[in-house]
Amino acid sequence: MYKYEPKRDPEARAWLALDEGERLELVARYHRRERAELPNLTLHSAIHTVVENQLAEGLATAKQALQRLMAEGLCRHDAVHAIGSVLAAHLHSLLQRGAQPAPSTESYLQELQELTAERWLRELRERNPGSAGGSAGVKSG
Repeated sequence: MYKYEPKRDPEARAWLALDEGERLELVARYHRRERAELPNLTLHSAIHTVVENQLAEGLATAKQALQRLMAEGLCRHDAVHAIGSVLAAHLHSLLQRGAQPAPSTESYLQELQELTAERWLRELRERNPGSAGGSAGVKSG
């Protein structure tokens, strides 16, 4: 397959036709090429890949969130990161629960519906004072 470019939608059929490992490697290769400073490239790539999978599979809530975030000023790549932040928080919650009932998929979808560019950027600044954080910016790329 072609090289991954998060600023553009991957062609859904071609993306989904790839083996999961190929998708992960394409995302990781992109971030290495861009010399992205990430605490964990493998985890970052996995979250990115899951979001791209949801978009390519046509998960309506994820697609709506992507469009809304871009309309609010985020570039596509940052919108994928914003959606990924909700996914990561959901996964973290699942891991922390142990034997307790897990949060539902509906709670993840609800969080996506409530996600705004403003909130994501504010949380990003709070987590990374003095840094825009990765590619985060308005219509940056």
